[in-house]
Amino acid sequence: MTKADKAGRGGGPGKRASGYKGFNLDEPELPDDIKEKALTSGGYPYDKKLKKGPYADELEPLQIELLKLQAHVQKQGERIVVLLEGRDAAGKGGTINAIMQHLNPRHAHAVALTKPTQTEAGQWYFQRYAAHLPTKGDLVLFDRSWYNRAGVERVMGFCSPEQVEVFLREAPQFEGMLVRDGIRLFKFFLTIGREAQLERFHERRHDPLKQWKLTDIDRAAIGKWDAYTEAQEDLFRFTHTSAAPWTAIRFNDQRRGRLEAIRVLLSAIDYKDKDKKVVGKPDPKIVGSGPGFFDGE
Repeated sequence: MTKADKAGRGGGPGKRASGYKGFNLDEPELPDDIKEKALTSGGYPYDKKLKKGPYADELEPLQIELLKLQAHVQKQGERIVVLLEGRDAAGKGGTINAIMQHLNPRHAHAVALTKPTQTEAGQWYFQRYAAHLPTKGDLVLFDRSWYNRAGVERVMGFCSPEQVEVFLREAPQFEGMLVRDGIRLFKFFLTIGREAQLERFHERRHDPLKQWKLTDIDRAAIGKWDAYTEAQEDLFRFTHTSAAPWTAIRFNDQRRGRLEAIRVLLSAIDYKDKDKKVVGKPDPKIVGSGPGFFDGE
């Protein structure tokens, strides 16, 4: 077992996800052992969550920087694409909301595609995603992306192993074309520990305001942690390239994770009146690039 196996599975050294196959999402009380391990699961380095007050104090100045970045993108005719991938319930939607909250919606778009229609299923795989790529001056954030094929489609058997192999070979070529055409491509993978994910699934099940978030795919994911880990390892192995690298962000604490995702984006681009003190540098304890981050390198 590699370090990635241990870190990604989140149950401590040698403990695999199979230990939670009997987990009952419908029970009103979350088991104490899951509660106790949730925040620090998967090797998460902080044992306390960032509180709402300090989070808000950091978020607003970063959102002002995002507005400066958007003005730069419009003036220079830049095109930015941000992919948000990761474990189910990692925090992709909340991160997109934090980025989009104050941006001009005419030039910043969030894309969350549903399952392919019959027509789309008969097209080139990347075609329906390419239709949402930005024009000059725009920013597009994908809440899941073409990497569905390497993740949920693979794990749930919605595509064949041959289709997965083709995708892992062709995704870097597709992304290389985008980058060479001038698109700034950011690939964020939000990772959480095993117990952290179970805690969030349980919250979705029992919070009336969040029940809409719980899907059949989420329920099925409870018993497929190891399969998703294998898919994740292949994703990094084959699609982390110099032209389109992955940035991994540990998301056991969603507030910290959102702030770091914004920092990564702002740090990568120079724009007028950038406040480097506000932007700061991404936290190396929870932000890393590519498979080496999970291997502890």
